[in-house]
Amino acid sequence: MKKLIAFIGLFAALAGLAQNKAAQLDSLYTASHNADGFHGNVLIAENGAIIYQKSFGKANWATGAGLNSESIFELASVSKQFTAMGIMLLKKQGQLSYDDSLRKFFPELPYNNITVRHLLYHVSGLPDYMTVLHAKWDTTRIMTNKDMIAQLAEYKPAVLFSPGEKWEYSNTGYALLASIIEKASGISFPDYLRKNIFEPLGMKRTMIYRRRFEKRKIDNYAFGYGYSVSKKAYILPDDDSALKTFVYTLDGIMGDGTVNSTTGDLFKWDRALYTEKLLNKEMLAEAFQPGMLNNGKTTTYGFGWALTDIKGIGKVVNHSGGWPGYNTLIERHIDSNKTIILLRNHERNIQVLQKTRNILYGIKEEVMREVAVASASLAQYVGEYELAPGFSITITVDKDKIFAQATGQDRFELFAEKEDLFFLKVVEAKVKFEKDEKGVVKNLILYQGGQEVPGPKIK
Repeated sequence: MKKLIAFIGLFAALAGLAQNKAAQLDSLYTASHNADGFHGNVLIAENGAIIYQKSFGKANWATGAGLNSESIFELASVSKQFTAMGIMLLKKQGQLSYDDSLRKFFPELPYNNITVRHLLYHVSGLPDYMTVLHAKWDTTRIMTNKDMIAQLAEYKPAVLFSPGEKWEYSNTGYALLASIIEKASGISFPDYLRKNIFEPLGMKRTMIYRRRFEKRKIDNYAFGYGYSVSKKAYILPDDDSALKTFVYTLDGIMGDGTVNSTTGDLFKWDRALYTEKLLNKEMLAEAFQPGMLNNGKTTTYGFGWALTDIKGIGKVVNHSGGWPGYNTLIERHIDSNKTIILLRNHERNIQVLQKTRNILYGIKEEVMREVAVASASLAQYVGEYELAPGFSITITVDKDKIFAQATGQDRFELFAEKEDLFFLKVVEAKVKFEKDEKGVVKNLILYQGGQEVPGPKIK
């Protein structure tokens, strides 16, 4: 009886702890939403149990429809883990090998020695189709994967480096993986993922969806909005002069994005990755192993997952996604079985991820230390840096303060951590400036959500 009482007391204490965390999480997200920061859906779980799930804001500003737990969001680059799983399943089915050449599937492409494995790990050296092809494309038409491959074959843009030489995030690589899935399986990419991943896992609200290309309507769809400073209102990127051509012409590309889902379905996906429903443990473990470069050094990226170890938390695998109007994240804490899923259909946001981790682990919030940088040094960073066609970050200096403003977004102050490394206080992101051999600033790197996005200085 004493043991039973002890167990009851333990369970009661654990339940009370979970309730306390839920209250803290609700306070965090409610405050963020009230400050016009977090608009979207959140799901937080521990040991397979949801401890906090809530919706904030609207799914459709035109109709006033609110978000709910069944609202479907464009996942953007969070989609890459599903593309990678499709490749892994085809390997399991004996339809391909990770060491197969890209030219086995597309002999018309001029790129030698690039393998499926190189594409999975982002070490192929392929140029980004968003940069090299968008400028050549008829912007009255929507580009598809087939079109992208034809353009690569026609224009033959040079590789950025030899395969395996270094790591560089590549949307081109994952779009090609989607087309490889079609070649190897004999069915469309949407059908392959539906039949082999979404349906087996009961992900009934998950699909490949290209809103402008397909022109079909999805019930309870979370439209993505950005805040227009000039109009002082939330608008669709389709109504933004700087973004509308970009989001329209690239809407047909699959593999690097275009999976659409809900927080609930992503939680089913998270749970399945602790089982052998799709792959045995040995094959599944490969997804969470870092890639290796030619020089023997490892990367911090697996098969569609960013990999890291965080002090006080342990092994973390995650992926973020960003697309005009959307900001998404799934983060899995492997050692402690915790899950954070954030789906936002709104580009203005206040830092919540690290605060969420702090609540889950009882970590005292770390205050970033600022260092002083002379205004003369700040001046060298002024300019425009292009991260993707139609999307750039403009750096300005005003009264000894440095600011960053992304296309279609507000201007935010940067704070120096080092002379060439700055952080933001409104969002979990850092900006680093790189110089050429002559000491002239040539490049900006945006660190956000476990990703490194380079942006050359164009002005």
